[in-house]
Amino acid sequence: MALALMPLLGHTARPMARFPFSAIVGQDEMKRALLIAAIEPAIGGVMVFGDRGTGKSTAARALAALMPPMPVAEGCRYHCLPEQQGTCPDPCTSGRTRKVPVPFVDLPLGATEDRVVGALDLERALRSGEKAFEPGLLAKAHRGFLYIDEINLLEDHLVDLLLDVAASGENLVEREGLSVRHRARFVLIGSGNPEEGELRPQLLDRFGLSVEVRTPVELDDRVEIMRRCAAQEADPDGFTQDWHEEDQKVLRQIARGQKKLASLTVPEEVLRDAASLCRAVNADGMRGELTLMRASRASAALQGAKSVQRKHMLEVAPMALRHRLRRDVLDETGSTVRIERAIEELFG
Repeated sequence: MALALMPLLGHTARPMARFPFSAIVGQDEMKRALLIAAIEPAIGGVMVFGDRGTGKSTAARALAALMPPMPVAEGCRYHCLPEQQGTCPDPCTSGRTRKVPVPFVDLPLGATEDRVVGALDLERALRSGEKAFEPGLLAKAHRGFLYIDEINLLEDHLVDLLLDVAASGENLVEREGLSVRHRARFVLIGSGNPEEGELRPQLLDRFGLSVEVRTPVELDDRVEIMRRCAAQEADPDGFTQDWHEEDQKVLRQIARGQKKLASLTVPEEVLRDAASLCRAVNADGMRGELTLMRASRASAALQGAKSVQRKHMLEVAPMALRHRLRRDVLDETGSTVRIERAIEELFG
């Protein structure tokens, strides 16, 4: 499988423009998973495991940068929609709106819980004696993307907290005499290198989709990656402009998919197919079926299909199930192979 090795920073003289999403070489499964999550945030996020330098963060950043600016209430630190003014901890009731880029927030491994969820604004408290809340990274990521590199090295209690907020869509902070609740809906994207430690199974299971990326083996792909990297380094703006139309096609595809999603339902026969597959691979719990149902709808919407069919479910089955399989001591076959084998046995 081919992939992109794209630097995020250029020479020290000036930062490099973001790499166009459509210019990433190969990595079809990762790109499809990110697009599905963008269309249907209820999927529960995307976990990307793979070698270092394989374009994991580049793809996520490129997708966030591709999204059109979003309207927010002016003066609101929580990215409230204009019609939601006055419903968050900020007094954002000016009646004015402005457009801002879709947020892409990096969560560093060394982040404290206060920085993630928010805390008492000590400077304001000391200056005026007033208790005020300083929003954290979860508030900054609302309606956007929250990216965690090397998530397998993040402290377990922070991962638990993040997954709970991602599932509920709300962040509740009760400490130091403060009680604050605010919306925190975002696409959670985690990445990691399996060689540096595994994510706990019960936490990995909370991610909606899981994809695997590898260093490219095809010579032509490696050459094309170098060619495109060189072109971007030589003329970042020109390279972005060269791929502008392709990126716009992706953007229109996302917009159509989001609009179409609400009208799509999963037929009974596809639900039974999904349940049969989850039972055949012995997937833990019911999250596999639920994710498979949501991902099938989003995949069908992404493709502009009029109805959800079995083929849409089978397309997303590996990424929805590979991280939910119980370990079988009598079968050391990889998760993806086990899923493909079950698909062949059930559906031919």
